[in-house]
Amino acid sequence: MNFGQAIELLKAGYKVARKGWNGKGMFVYYVPANSYPVQTGAAKSHFGEDAMVPYNAYLAIKNVDETVSTWVPSVNDCLTEDWTVIE
Repeated sequence: MNFGQAIELLKAGYKVARKGWNGKGMFVYYVPANSYPVQTGAAKSHFGEDAMVPYNAYLAIKNVDETVSTWVPSVNDCLTEDWTVIE
């Protein structure tokens, strides 16, 4: 499937990955906008000691080493048609 189709599935709650990725077990998922309790000193000084910090929606990737990072697609990711749904 193409990246546009993958984005629609991400927004519907599915996990997707490229068939061409070398890393085993990697996938991308959508994180909707929300908020979390303030954690850091910088955030506490800006938002307040007991504040909820708002964040925008973003794409996250589950990496091979079981960590999660924010993810921004490359041009190749956007133009390829080897996206697949992960069960």
